[in-house]
Amino acid sequence: MKEDPRKVYADIIDVTYRKNPYRKQMSLYDRAAQFAPFAALSGYDDMVNEEARLTDAESELSDYEMEILNRKLALINYLLDDNYAFEITVTYFVPDKHKSGGFYASITAPVKAVDVTRKQLILYGSDDIQNRKIDPIVISFDRIKDIKSEKTEKNEWSVDL
Repeated sequence: MKEDPRKVYADIIDVTYRKNPYRKQMSLYDRAAQFAPFAALSGYDDMVNEEARLTDAESELSDYEMEILNRKLALINYLLDDNYAFEITVTYFVPDKHKSGGFYASITAPVKAVDVTRKQLILYGSDDIQNRKIDPIVISFDRIKDIKSEKTEKNEWSVDL
């Protein structure tokens, strides 16, 4: 059994504290600053900021919207010529790497290919057209929300697919 602390420290409990007359008393702010560099919970602020960061949920496309998107992709694939790449604007979902959800991004770039087997839309990178070694932009079909292009808006229903 532990001894009672009142008995152990009885000789110093009632002693009055004598301030040093030659030293000025430190302010509470300065006393607290001594312990500021000590972070008992390192990374806690980062964790709180990460948790507070907002993400969007990926919205589901209706059957009608999916049909229009499929027709646009088929039309792009049909119109795509090896010598001429036309520009499109793709709105797609980018999943967050650290938490559920993500954000929607839009990119305007020339179409490089439509890979039907891998279900990917491949766009030229910023310097890819000038034959510099830049990775192409690859977007999965299931992440695409919308495609806009002069070619798809004019000819959207003209090709029987």
